[in-house]
Amino acid sequence: QVQLVESGGGLVQPGGSLRLSCAASGSIFSINVMGWYRQAPGKERELVAVITGGSSTHYADSVKGRFTISRDNAKNTVYLQMNSLKPEDTAVYYCNVMQPPRNYWGQGTQVTVSS
Repeated sequence: QVQLVESGGGLVQPGGSLRLSCAASGSIFSINVMGWYRQAPGKERELVAVITGGSSTHYADSVKGRFTISRDNAKNTVYLQMNSLKPEDTAVYYCNVMQPPRNYWGQGTQVTVSS
């Protein structure tokens, strides 16, 4: 059983930055895949970034060069550093842990980019 708790969302102006955190607890193993998804109003949930247990990363084209995903295995925590934020980044952001055969999700945190 795994629980994910997200934090760090909020309101920011275009060009600003936010750092999201997602802490995992329970029967978690360090060798897994963690990631961030987002869902904007009226849109489907989309992959933002993923990071493997070996710290290999993948980013959606829309955020590449602006966002950075990282993990701290000692803390069982995954982070998403978001820089140069744009209004189109506005969405609910969800963290995810894939530990086959299970798939776990955080509660979601709102990110709003507006002037």
